[in-house]
Amino acid sequence: MRDKKDNATIDLPGFEPAAPLVAAVVPAVEPKRAPRPRRAAMKQEQLTLLEETDTTGLPVWRRDDNLDLTGLPVWAPATPA
Repeated sequence: MRDKKDNATIDLPGFEPAAPLVAAVVPAVEPKRAPRPRRAAMKQEQLTLLEETDTTGLPVWRRDDNLDLTGLPVWAPATPA
């Protein structure tokens, strides 16, 4: 027996492991495992997007008169009241 709180203690006399009963070594044969069944992969489907896209998948750029080339809104001149 060994004191679990103190790793420095030694084994007590009389508690050594018993000798094996069979001295002959039997070769270990690993059992053959059956192959795992493959999981069926989920089928992918193409989603239809609301906007038209180009070959990269990004929305097609369209010119808007209310936006400048950077995408910021174009401010209308103030009308006198």
